[in-house]
Amino acid sequence: MKDSSVNFYHVVYFWLKDPSEANKKTFLSHVKEYTGSIDVIKERFIGTPADTNRPVIDNTYTFSIVLAFDSKKDQDAYQEHPVHLAFVEKAQHMWSKVQVYDSVKV
Repeated sequence: MKDSSVNFYHVVYFWLKDPSEANKKTFLSHVKEYTGSIDVIKERFIGTPADTNRPVIDNTYTFSIVLAFDSKKDQDAYQEHPVHLAFVEKAQHMWSKVQVYDSVKV
């Protein structure tokens, strides 16, 4: 496995209030729009729960987003970026829960 220069991962899980196909499509379009237009994001992964079933797995969420940054400073800039703030304003009514896990490289 190649060692990446990325040093900070921002992982977000969303539980949509209404996980209908129409709402999922709308939410996904918002996510793709904003994550594709912020230059400090080095990598992005947008996913849904995998078809796995073990006691340690929580697959109750609707979407996950994994964003990679070169540094905490870049992730901090992302948090205040107008496009990110606009996404939150536009889409927050769609989720019932959001959970974030931030990690740094060891």
